[in-house]
Amino acid sequence: MHDTTARTTARLERFTRDWLEPAVLRETRPLDVAAWTVGGEPVPFADAVAATYAPFALGSPWGRPWDTTWFHVTGAVPAEWSGDAAPAGTRVELVVDLGFTGAGPGFQAEGTAWTPDGRIVKAVEPRNQHVPLVAGQALDADGRVDLYVEAAANPDVPGGAWTRPTPMGAWETSGPDPIYALRTMHVALVDETAWELLQDVRALHGLVRVLPGTSPRAAEVLRALEDMLDAVDPDDLAGTAAAGRAAIAPALAAPATASAHRVHAVGHAHIDSAWLWPTRETVRKCARTFSNVLSLMDEDPDVRFACSSAQQYSWVQEHFPELFERIRERVREGRFVPVGGMWVESDTNMPGGEALARQLVAGKRYFIEELGVEPKEVWLPDSFGYTAALPQLARLAGSDNFLTQKISWNDTNRMPHHTFWWEGIDGSRVFTHFPPVDTYNSDLSAEELDRAERQYAEKGRANTSLVPFGYGDGGGGPTREMVAAARRTHDLEGSPRVELSDSQTFFDAARAEYADPATWTGEMYLEYHRGTYTSQARTKRGNRRSEHLLREAELWAATAAVRTGADFPAARLQRLWRTVLLQQFHDILPGSSIAWVHREAERNYAEVARELEEIVAEALRALIGEGDRTVAANAGPFARDGVAALGAAALDAPRGAGTVAPVADGDGWVLENDLVRVVVDPDGHVVSAVDRASGREAVLPGAKANLLQLHRDVPNEWEAWDIDEHYRRATTDLVAAVKAEVAEGASGPVVRVLREFGSSRVEQDLALPVDGRGLRITTRVDWHERQKLLKLAFPLDVRAERATSEIQFGHVHRPTHVNTSWDHARFETVAHRWVHVGEPGFGVAVANDSTYGHDITRTRADDATDAQGARGTTVRLSLLRAPKFPDPDADQGEHELTCELVVGAGIDDAVRHGYALNLPERVVTGDHGVEPLVTVDDDAVVVEAVKLAEDGSGDVVVRLYESRGGRARARVTPAFAHASVEVTDLLERPLAGAAGAPARDGDAVLLEMTPFQVVTLRVRR
Repeated sequence: MHDTTARTTARLERFTRDWLEPAVLRETRPLDVAAWTVGGEPVPFADAVAATYAPFALGSPWGRPWDTTWFHVTGAVPAEWSGDAAPAGTRVELVVDLGFTGAGPGFQAEGTAWTPDGRIVKAVEPRNQHVPLVAGQALDADGRVDLYVEAAANPDVPGGAWTRPTPMGAWETSGPDPIYALRTMHVALVDETAWELLQDVRALHGLVRVLPGTSPRAAEVLRALEDMLDAVDPDDLAGTAAAGRAAIAPALAAPATASAHRVHAVGHAHIDSAWLWPTRETVRKCARTFSNVLSLMDEDPDVRFACSSAQQYSWVQEHFPELFERIRERVREGRFVPVGGMWVESDTNMPGGEALARQLVAGKRYFIEELGVEPKEVWLPDSFGYTAALPQLARLAGSDNFLTQKISWNDTNRMPHHTFWWEGIDGSRVFTHFPPVDTYNSDLSAEELDRAERQYAEKGRANTSLVPFGYGDGGGGPTREMVAAARRTHDLEGSPRVELSDSQTFFDAARAEYADPATWTGEMYLEYHRGTYTSQARTKRGNRRSEHLLREAELWAATAAVRTGADFPAARLQRLWRTVLLQQFHDILPGSSIAWVHREAERNYAEVARELEEIVAEALRALIGEGDRTVAANAGPFARDGVAALGAAALDAPRGAGTVAPVADGDGWVLENDLVRVVVDPDGHVVSAVDRASGREAVLPGAKANLLQLHRDVPNEWEAWDIDEHYRRATTDLVAAVKAEVAEGASGPVVRVLREFGSSRVEQDLALPVDGRGLRITTRVDWHERQKLLKLAFPLDVRAERATSEIQFGHVHRPTHVNTSWDHARFETVAHRWVHVGEPGFGVAVANDSTYGHDITRTRADDATDAQGARGTTVRLSLLRAPKFPDPDADQGEHELTCELVVGAGIDDAVRHGYALNLPERVVTGDHGVEPLVTVDDDAVVVEAVKLAEDGSGDVVVRLYESRGGRARARVTPAFAHASVEVTDLLERPLAGAAGAPARDGDAVLLEMTPFQVVTLRVRR
């Protein structure tokens, strides 16, 4: 037989484009349209419906960027389209085209259709333009159309590129001119048979494209499609579409093979809580997406929808209560399925330990209390890498499963598993799935299903994967076309078997099928988006400061409640926590959002700080009384300067400034105390830092520490997201100082250094305390560079095979060598308050107060011979970046960052200095000190949080963890009257069995802790 594949395919493509797709709408009739433009921030429906509307002609421009235009749509449905007169196999819908562009759904104009009484019907979006016309909803009592369409003129911010500066990231810069023109606002008669035929053709044509050209099945399907083309008359498509369906019915009825891959298709819409739009627009995106889903559920009883982020439900509950009640009903039916159990789909690299725990606590409590369900998985498809602390926290929050997609973006190495155990730093494991479809926005096309089957790594042992389908990022969700694709591939030869499902059903099936999967241990590092550890430094500093202020506020407020009976500001703290948790979303804290988002985040952090300072001040006033004595309050987990951890002490004598005066030595300055001797050269570099006890030099011979380095930073693809490895080959050492001198700093004399470069200037203060081993370096930058990266380097005389970096509730070790492609790809890493490098018996730590990005490499000394190789290790902090997209002014302006070079440090010293730098003592006036609510006798066990219980009982909750990576025996003593102490999960529910019943010794609790174990104690008062 002659091969006609190419000709038949070309014929099919033209038939679909020129006849079948247009035939779906048999007829359209225009409606009357009037419009009202808001001219600013969105308004509630009640305000919009009361506004004065003016006639609006199709084709007219509307919508300056970020504005809203309300369209009032009215008109009659033709009599011959409705009732008994309606043609068989048709339905009537409203079709809306707001002027949609080629950009994807969620990245351009979007609309919401409302009834005159304020009920949301459904959204209108680029690939989901219909609104069902239902009597009593979209149709009035006379059967006429009467709807309001709230049209958001959201701009296409990237405009096809992810590197060019854009003015579209803020209202003030986006311009006054309309960017859309209304194309269509019609009532349409839909040919249901033609629509079904179109779905048949798309499913079978997609199948032919993915099957091998030599496949008998591909040939069979192509011939069936050819028969369909012969059976359908383009001039009478409505009359012959049924014959076309009959011609291809046998091809659609052929069952899948027994070994076909099994796909659980889970309806989904990954809605970024902020990104290329502000959070106020996300509120409306949620309403649009969720109403789409509810409308789809009305059409098809088998549709289920997985939705994470308690914050998004909470927004809908607050702003769209009627819609929320409909969601609540579908949740009760098990069709609208809360997943993930977090407040938002947060970044996991940079939130602190307690904050990451609170993501789970806040999310799960909301789902349990408001919706009556408790998700059993952590659902983070798009976060930029996954901390090794997360498995333990997930398990402690009552979650057994984990899902992610983002690791498929790795630029160097491919994850070897799709279904596996993920093991964290403490040994906890969660059953993990990484969908081989490589997208969380699937449309269930044949190409995507084929990719899922082809890439699935566990073939031969298991054969089931999950596919999240629905338009996402900007929202939209699943469509009826996607559901139709699922129906046709449920049992189709040549395709995986597709089942409309939900996450729990999938995980149950996957566990039953694959009881003993492989294990991945440690962090899941994303080999991409490495710049997110550094971009938008103000946002990151706001997060770090907020986390520690929240700790202080909870500690002192709880202490005041127990000691004095003061009211505990639970509602206020919950609101502030929720603000901070929202801003840990994986496009806010990483610094990858538009200018609007980050300026709003900075304002929010300032307000959070103001309120938390008030709470701290009120609590301390209640605790220390009125008086004129100097009182030092220590919210840190370690005693310092005679003040107990978690307590306060009145000082009988004022403290000195606490820093060593630099001594000029003719060639710079010397700062020394009983522990450390530091030499600073005339240009402000640290050329020597000696541990006096051991005599060990910390600075690599011939090198300069405290060296600022400026790099060209022009990533290949995603400006704010990426640091590409080639930045290292374009480095300028900022050696020369404009001025270096002894000056008076905030706490005493310092060596002050001024440098200028490009359009920027840096001023640094170097100070050494009288009784510590940490050289404190405060760096103030007036930053006006573009596409540059500023790093601060410390070349150290330590031959470290690995670097240790603090993460949540512990630390991880990473090689300093690049033996493997995995090591080479990890050229920029994240750390929290400190990093440490060492040899047996000697180490150096670098602590920081707001920096997350680091690189730590093996380094040769200047005098090394070719045969000697690396002798030292260079630790570098990534201080600032200057990407141009999506915020063209990212990080411009003034910054202050502080770090400490801690000489002769062990891991325990690193932990102490990290806390001390981020939780400085408060010195206030009052009458007396404060006894800590709880004491711990082992410094390896760190108290991370002291608070009152979430349920309002007044019980005291203490969260602790083992910080050094070893075993610990700790005696924890509550210093107040109490009835009992029990170990709980993160949600403060008792753990079953022995885990929930700690040993007692009088008032003390005896804890036997394993490496990095997190323990939550509930002390019942």
